[in-house]
Amino acid sequence: MDYVALGDSYSAGVGAGDYLPEGASCLRSSRAYPALWASAHASSFSFAACNGAKTGDVLNKQLGALSGRTNLVSVTVGGSDASWAKVMGICALPGTTACLNAIGTARAYVDRTLPGNLDRVYSAIRGKAPGARVVVLGYPHFYQLHGTCSRGLEDTERAALNAAIDHLDGVIAEHATGHGFAFADARTAFSGHEICSAGPWLRSVEVLDLTESYHPNASGQALGYLPLFTRAA
Repeated sequence: MDYVALGDSYSAGVGAGDYLPEGASCLRSSRAYPALWASAHASSFSFAACNGAKTGDVLNKQLGALSGRTNLVSVTVGGSDASWAKVMGICALPGTTACLNAIGTARAYVDRTLPGNLDRVYSAIRGKAPGARVVVLGYPHFYQLHGTCSRGLEDTERAALNAAIDHLDGVIAEHATGHGFAFADARTAFSGHEICSAGPWLRSVEVLDLTESYHPNASGQALGYLPLFTRAA
């Protein structure tokens, strides 16, 4: 099995720790679902996913490992294009209006610009790996509403963030399936394990390391994304 893992921080494993020394700036983790799956199933594995990668980065920097021999491809991409890190930085500050406005701006980008970017990525993947099964994975909800959190965002903001993720995942799913790819829904996989749940699989705001905020922890990769990808692969 020749497997190539593409995409952004959610595929690289940001938040899971145990980062690999090669390509250190990409924060690729040995605990990320691609590395875990490859260790059990792949005879050849190329780990190209990178922290912060946008669709243009996947197109220009990550497709070199694809070929006619590639059997399986995984990819998460779109969240960085929509500037989710910026949105979460705004929402972490006091002020519901600013948070909701930032979410609205991100949603507008998802509607107007992201679809074309996704189509270019998906077409390029198919062109370079014509025989591969391609699994596009979505993003989980960040928050369990009315959960255990006693501080932080208001539930109005949390609900708006979850709704925006629904919107993002819907666009990704539509365009992935339109290219004949499988879409794997992380919202289902992480249900009951969002931030503010009793056993979260996502990191909340990490004041000392903001990069890891709102990313799956090691449990999220191993118990959320890995089984999800395994079923789809």
